[in-house]
Amino acid sequence: MEHTIDATEKKLGRVASEAAILLMGKNSPAFEKNKVADVKVKITNVSKLNVENKKLDNKEYQTYSGYPGGRKVKKMKQVIEKKGYAEVLKLAIYGMLPANKLRSKVLKNLMITE
Repeated sequence: MEHTIDATEKKLGRVASEAAILLMGKNSPAFEKNKVADVKVKITNVSKLNVENKKLDNKEYQTYSGYPGGRKVKKMKQVIEKKGYAEVLKLAIYGMLPANKLRSKVLKNLMITE
């Protein structure tokens, strides 16, 4: 089954939570949490998302290499300039999926177009 979400003038979190629910297959009566749902989710017009300036300046994404001093922090504005709105939406959906072995497999069913 294939779902299409139009992100024009929608909030980032609302689009991400809708996509996460669809990717997990929670809207299907045949939902099984130990199986990857046979669902493709396509999100269009991501560059037209409604993101407030306050969030662009304050939201931080951090990575840690495991070494002392290896913590790197980037603001949302920097991530959008470097990789685009698609990366921000992908990270939001990634955080809403359950942290188990299926997370990366479920994310392969996500297509984002700007």
